[in-house]
Amino acid sequence: MEFIGSYHLSASNSYSPAFKFKCQQFDKCRLTLPGVILCANRKLRPDEYVWRRNQSTQNVDFPPKLPKKKKKPFPIPFKEIKQSGKLDKKLASKGIEKPLEPPKNGLLVPDLVPVAYEVFDAWKLLIKGLSQLLHVIPIYGCSECSEVHVAKTGHGILDCEGRTSSTRHSSHAWVKGSINDILVPIESYHLFDPFGKRIMHDTRFEYDRIPAVVELCIQAGVDIPEYPSRRRNNPIRMLGRRVLDRGGHLEEPEPFHFADSSSINDFDTYRACERFPCPPLSNVPKIAQETINAYQIVRKGVRKLMKKYTVKACGYCSEVHVGPWGHNAKLCGSFKHQWRDGKHGWQDATIDEVLPPNYVWHVRDTNGPPIAAALRRYYGKAPAVVEVCVQAGARIPDEYKPMMRLDIVIPDSDEVGMIA
Repeated sequence: MEFIGSYHLSASNSYSPAFKFKCQQFDKCRLTLPGVILCANRKLRPDEYVWRRNQSTQNVDFPPKLPKKKKKPFPIPFKEIKQSGKLDKKLASKGIEKPLEPPKNGLLVPDLVPVAYEVFDAWKLLIKGLSQLLHVIPIYGCSECSEVHVAKTGHGILDCEGRTSSTRHSSHAWVKGSINDILVPIESYHLFDPFGKRIMHDTRFEYDRIPAVVELCIQAGVDIPEYPSRRRNNPIRMLGRRVLDRGGHLEEPEPFHFADSSSINDFDTYRACERFPCPPLSNVPKIAQETINAYQIVRKGVRKLMKKYTVKACGYCSEVHVGPWGHNAKLCGSFKHQWRDGKHGWQDATIDEVLPPNYVWHVRDTNGPPIAAALRRYYGKAPAVVEVCVQAGARIPDEYKPMMRLDIVIPDSDEVGMIA
């Protein structure tokens, strides 16, 4: 039981005499009945308290798979979005400039600059650690769908959704995986000035694409010589959706060519396993623990940065754009893209869209039998990065234990029919 406070139910005049008598009896014995909740047709006052049963997080359900032929739900309720738009339109009609605070006005948030550098360093450590662990931990990916499995062999669960899955009876076509199967690459256009000109479909090749996490860190204050970013001293001014003053025109530097430097490979997964050799087996548990710690730092830091800095995601595909508004490149090929002329349906992004966890089945015994389809309801799941690190010897973080279902005993195949 979790105690919130003592509950006192006052019998008002609108209640019947019989109900009033019962409420008074309950009020006298409330201290002898812990955890009891009495529901009445009356709203509680702010000075009243209730008993609440503590919800157990021993096992949690897996995150649902969003249907591909349907738009993603809005992270912010659409009613609040409409109210905010009406307020901006009302201020613009009166000629009142839109009140903006950093970073919405183009200025940096000083308190988040150290967070951006911490995320950037942890991101590089995460790529390095995963590249080393993948020399030791085998992974497999389906060549027809996005399923990934971290084990010596692929699992036998028949849930493939690829184009030719019907001919294989929904069995997966397993091939050797790579780091991009574990750390799903989500890229974004790098912008020298996020509040400058929007990227058009014809000018999309003039901008480099880098990991969205790195672009978020750059806009939050990380300085990378190869990818410069404009740092304003004067805030921008907006009237509704129209930008009145961008702080003057500044010539954009020449784009940097990716192949000319090796320093920027540290924060990209391109050929990462070739750049980092196989570590000694005695160092594998230490590398695994450092890698999983870096993964938690990245997720925590990205979530903190996204509370201030705007990140947009397409409501139909996996495209992500870091900036106050999305680009105009017509590259969306998902559900009913013909109706939108290939344009993306931009909305506020979530942490799982910028840094997808990519849940995989948790394997408790790597030397045991492979995962069987008949026992799938007894298995747990974990993010692919966590599963790789745990199999390499890292400690399991508490936040992932409920979904991994570690307290459930997996029966034998011949015992499944005897379980209710």
